Amino acid sequence: MRNLRFLVSLITNDNDFQVEQSNAAQEAARKLGVDAQILFADNDAITQSTQILKAVQSSEKERPHGIVFEPVGATALPQVAHAAIDAGIGWAVLNRDASYISEFRRTSKVPIFGVSHDQMEVGRIAGRQCMALLPRGGSILYIAGASQNIVAKEREMGLRETLPKNIQLATLRGQWTEDSATRAVRSWLSLSTSRKAAIDIVLSQNDAMAIGARKAFQQLNDETERERWLAIPYLGCDGVPKTGQSWVRSGLLTATIFTPPTAGQALEMLVDVLENKRNYPDRVFTVASSIPDLDRLAPRAK
Repeated sequence: MRNLRFLVSLITNDNDFQVEQSNAAQEAARKLGVDAQILFADNDAITQSTQILKAVQSSEKERPHGIVFEPVGATALPQVAHAAIDAGIGWAVLNRDASYISEFRRTSKVPIFGVSHDQMEVGRIAGRQCMALLPRGGSILYIAGASQNIVAKEREMGLRETLPKNIQLATLRGQWTEDSATRAVRSWLSLSTSRKAAIDIVLSQNDAMAIGARKAFQQLNDETERERWLAIPYLGCDGVPKTGQSWVRSGLLTATIFTPPTAGQALEMLVDVLENKRNYPDRVFTVASSIPDLDRLAPRAK
């Protein structure tokens, strides 16, 4: 195998799933015997665009053969993608439906594809978890990602289409990090309406925000209120073995959703195309699953 070089551009190193993405890419690179440079964009789309363009515009000797990236913003950087493809660099988009992929594939000689979770299905699984815990209905405090983020949008759409009318949502917004969820819940607790809220479940779009929400309630001064909030189920998503799955085993989370890392799979696919001329569809989906299984989630006693 020739000495292939890859750039893996990820969102932030302050998120356990993004760290797992990095680990998966590094492990795939070791297994395949290729070089992979991991860059984090610190949750900033401009930083991410600049980092990738610098690699695209580098000398031919240093230029990557392929780029794997998970977009920070709402778009999948179509202009940057065009520049990379024009430079003969393979392009793999993680966890986004990049509309330009089909168009670029018609004229490009380099591999272009996406590897994603089915975010709508992830939201549906969260809805089924809530229905298993609240068969007679109830209220959910929902910690979602930024409103313009397509992952947050699709997970919420899948959740809302699954929940029955007798389960209500109160939505807060975080930035996929533990600290952002803690701040969001603290702000919500400062409102007089929050004191009257009869919340049955705290559901977050990822495990880090679920733990962040729990920390905010742990800091309540009123012991009765603190114990009430800590007694309800906390649900997350991502299911990284060392964090989300561990938190389920310890009881900090009642459930999570395992979404397999996509970075390593995308890197393996790029190498397969470059070395073996394998053809992949525009978009490949991973399979998410509930942890624990849905039939092991007992209804919450009220």
